[in-house]
Amino acid sequence: MHRGSPHKLLWPTVIGLALGFLFFRSGLDFGYIIPKRATRLAAMLIGGVCVAWSSITFQTITGNRILTPAIMGYEAVYLLFQAMLLLLMGTRSLAVLGANGNVFASALLMLGYSWALHRWLLREASGPGVHTLLLLGLVLTIVLSTFTQFIQLSISPGEFSIMLGFSQASFARVTPAQLLTAALVVAAVCLAALKMLPTLDVLLLGRDKAISLGVHYTRAVRLHLALVAVLVAVSTSLLGPTAFMGIFVANTSYALTCSFRHRSTLPTGCAISIGLFLLAQLAVEHLFNYRTTVTILVNLLCGAWFLALMLRRTREAA
Repeated sequence: MHRGSPHKLLWPTVIGLALGFLFFRSGLDFGYIIPKRATRLAAMLIGGVCVAWSSITFQTITGNRILTPAIMGYEAVYLLFQAMLLLLMGTRSLAVLGANGNVFASALLMLGYSWALHRWLLREASGPGVHTLLLLGLVLTIVLSTFTQFIQLSISPGEFSIMLGFSQASFARVTPAQLLTAALVVAAVCLAALKMLPTLDVLLLGRDKAISLGVHYTRAVRLHLALVAVLVAVSTSLLGPTAFMGIFVANTSYALTCSFRHRSTLPTGCAISIGLFLLAQLAVEHLFNYRTTVTILVNLLCGAWFLALMLRRTREAA
């Protein structure tokens, strides 16, 4: 087996996991069980593509393999919005907005937040723009998370339990209408990004080399950050926060493909992300009998892997 070939087995493995998820202990019930599982499977496919594509693209732009778009504060904005709704309207917000309205409003709010950051901080074609953006995103994440915690102390226990549900990634609350809209948006973003993969490969070389090779650096960074914002907004508003998962998916993709070319890493990352969601959901349903959540399992695995990666880099540096 030649170097870099293991990633070719990923998609057949993911297809096998998907079929197992659909039919394992289903009794071939096409009236209820399998359609419900098919809806959750579609959510995993969309969410997996969003997490992998946005994380790998974001790491390319920032030139850092231990960052994810979560550092920009998108998930913090989402959670603060949900907390504000519960504080101002209580549980009535679930009926007033509805599931579709909540997803749509959350996505628009995150996109507006992203546009404001890019508009104010990426005006000049200078290197520090991206780094300043990261620093401000980190600070805003902390500030917004603090406001969210403050609001959580002011709401009732019943409202807090609802808020806790929003803070966990879940495939059970999505509807077919939401999935169709999300699928169309994600497909449009990915098709647009596919045409710019050569530019993304050049951006990986760094700002100075990209400019010397004829890339309009600031415009390219703005465009890809906008696409990342759309993917994160769709994923977070549809499923909820995913925390460390992007770091795990991106770095595993680099290791399996033995390449940084996005034509290889992006499909591999999508397969890893979808497979991880499937394994976590299978464990939640059939191993833990819903006594835990996908978020807990994913964060436990990805967080432990992230710590191991940091320790290994520390030893290599020493």
